[in-house]
Amino acid sequence: MRRAVLALSAIATLLAGCATDGEGPRVSERAVELSAPVALVAGVVWMASELEYLEPEYLAGALVAYAIYDPLAPTWKIDVSRAGEDRLRMDLRMKALVTGGEGEARQVFLRNARQVVEAGGFAGFDVVRYEEGIESTRPFARRFASGEIRLVRSRAFPDL
Repeated sequence: MRRAVLALSAIATLLAGCATDGEGPRVSERAVELSAPVALVAGVVWMASELEYLEPEYLAGALVAYAIYDPLAPTWKIDVSRAGEDRLRMDLRMKALVTGGEGEARQVFLRNARQVVEAGGFAGFDVVRYEEGIESTRPFARRFASGEIRLVRSRAFPDL
């Protein structure tokens, strides 16, 4: 395993490149920038190997946990639908497993309402109705928010 750690650091040094100034090789600034991340990765790989976390059972469990949690997925799913000629309904559902963001439903609602208004060329919007809560579903409870906005056209420039 120590060979793998040494190989990683050697590869990082080669990728970063070394410069020469006539007196011998000197480490480039890029190599210095890469030294901490390479040391971190090498340390994590070495520790995981020593603790036997690189066994197939652990790797399979990590992949399953990653697939369920999916940290790159957006926290809120937003559905927008027409509720009338000048009204839009927005339904927000939070993903099941989260590590924060429980109090941001209204911010997400207003930010998306602003984006819809700006994309549609409207002057503004009024929040007609807004509610939020928790749905007790199995196996995980989920936060939700629902609201309706009325789109407002410009009074000074009604054709815009």
